[in-house]
Amino acid sequence: MKFLHTMIRVGDLDRSLHFFCDILGLAEVRRMENEKGRYTLVYLAAPADIEEAKSTGAPTIELTYNWDEHEYLGGRNFGHLAFAVDDIYDVCSRLQKAGVTINRPPRDGHMAFVRTPDEISIELLQKGKPLEPKEPWASAQNIGVW
Repeated sequence: MKFLHTMIRVGDLDRSLHFFCDILGLAEVRRMENEKGRYTLVYLAAPADIEEAKSTGAPTIELTYNWDEHEYLGGRNFGHLAFAVDDIYDVCSRLQKAGVTINRPPRDGHMAFVRTPDEISIELLQKGKPLEPKEPWASAQNIGVW
């Protein structure tokens, strides 16, 4: 397993970039704009992690700026932790056998979400290319929220 990123929702992207980059000293290593979804993702890395983050995408902090939402209450600004895994189906099966609810099953062979006992979301991402969809995951429904 490899740590990928932590996602934080921000209400003012410029203000957040000023804090994280200009004051704290992180660097922007990647940015994605999605007009259809109306959001911007900005990935930041600590100075010692910049080269690795540029080449592998990790470890980073993901700032998520939803264009139409500018205030987050009740901790909704913290999104999730993300880990790359060797086999998403095996990991999800192991977690499920241990009593963990798979909130967003890996129907696509690429991504799943679970929650910690304290309700923190964990995103699991398949390393490399997505695996071929297979049962029981391909038809599994979402459970709760993540």
